[in-house]
Amino acid sequence: DLPVTAIREQISSAVNLIVQQTRFTCGSRKVTHITEVTGIESGKIQLQDIFRYRQDGVDENGKVRGRFVGCGFVPAFYDELSKIGVNVNLGIFEDPDDME
Repeated sequence: DLPVTAIREQISSAVNLIVQQTRFTCGSRKVTHITEVTGIESGKIQLQDIFRYRQDGVDENGKVRGRFVGCGFVPAFYDELSKIGVNVNLGIFEDPDDME
C-alpha cells in the first residue's frame, strides 16, 4: 500500500486541470469550475480556480442562467501557450468583482 502523501504527490504531478460539473435544481448540468492543480504543499494538493460559473438567475422556463467569470488568477500554463503561439488575452482571467 502506498502512503497517502505518495498518492497525493502522484495526483498533483499527473493532473493539471479539474473541470467540475454541477447539476442544478432545474435539472440542467453546467460546468461550474475550471481549476488548476498548482502543486502540493504540506502534504495537501493545492488548487486554484481559474474560471467559475456565476449564476445570474433563472429564465422564464426555470432554467439556470449565468456566465463564466475569471477568478483573477493567471494559470501556470499561460506561458506555455504563448511559447507555442497561442495568443490569449489576459483579461479573460480577471475577476469582474475586482474591477468594480
